[in-house]
Amino acid sequence: MKSYRKELTFNLPSRRGYVNITRKVQECIDESGIKEGFVLVNAMHITASVFVNDDEPGLHQDFEVWLEKLAPEKPHSQYRHNGFEDNADAHLKRQIMGREVVAAITNGKLDFGPWEQIFYGEFDGKRPKRVLVKIIGE
Repeated sequence: MKSYRKELTFNLPSRRGYVNITRKVQECIDESGIKEGFVLVNAMHITASVFVNDDEPGLHQDFEVWLEKLAPEKPHSQYRHNGFEDNADAHLKRQIMGREVVAAITNGKLDFGPWEQIFYGEFDGKRPKRVLVKIIGE
């Protein structure tokens, strides 16, 4: 069995946003040479997320509206987490959207359904954050 590890770095200019990272993950699979196995993709920060969904801008806007209803950013004073920070909502949004994706690799490609894509979700941006890509297989 082979193993491969790489960190991707993202630095979104806005507080929140979504980046399709499917191509970057597939590039990691290509670099690894692994044809059959699994890939783990996880956000290494507690205010960011990795998830699978459709790459459709309207859906991403719907995520934003829905998440703001569930965990509104303001007023910051509504959260106990916030002392000197103002990102309690980002922690809650990450909890909802998830930490990681595990996907199958078949014949050297992500084994996905027709609309599935991997996304990095940022909920407290404007600084560099890492995503781990770990691949195991043969």
